Amino acid sequence: MLKKFFWILVVPALLIAGYFAVVLRWNYATGERAGWVQKLSKKGWLCKTWEGEMAMVSLPGTMPEKFTFTVWDDKVADTINKVIGKRVSLHYEQKVGLPTSCFGDTRYYVTHVTAVEEIPLGPGVVVPVPRPPEAAPGAPSAGSPAVPPAVPPAVSPAVPPAVPAPTTPPATPGK
Repeated sequence: MLKKFFWILVVPALLIAGYFAVVLRWNYATGERAGWVQKLSKKGWLCKTWEGEMAMVSLPGTMPEKFTFTVWDDKVADTINKVIGKRVSLHYEQKVGLPTSCFGDTRYYVTHVTAVEEIPLGPGVVVPVPRPPEAAPGAPSAGSPAVPPAVPPAVSPAVPPAVPAPTTPPATPGK
């Protein structure tokens, strides 16, 4: 009877515990992704995990790619909550083989967050500098030098281009 109990309950429990120990410690991939965190929320019926979404833009003017991720650590989630809307770099571990959503909705588990202060601009990218508004047209504001208003260049009326008169071929004698 004791042998049956051992083979029916203890051995499968040890195998399942060993499987989870390996899967939770082993990473399929690790990496960094940079972008702007758009949302982070704690979700789940029984097992609550932090689920987030980050927008990644490779080039200005292109559609952002969304990176969905899971956070297990509350301290990391607090750090992400403080930098929502700012550019960040997320260090993640990709885990494969976790059978339920109790471990999170995604395979990407964020372990570290770094705020990125400046966005590196490519060559030829110009950042427009806004000009302060003037108090009245032509009147300089207090504390700023007088700058004459910009005068638009003179525009000449549109004149259609001259069409040359058609030429007739010279007449050949004798034909």
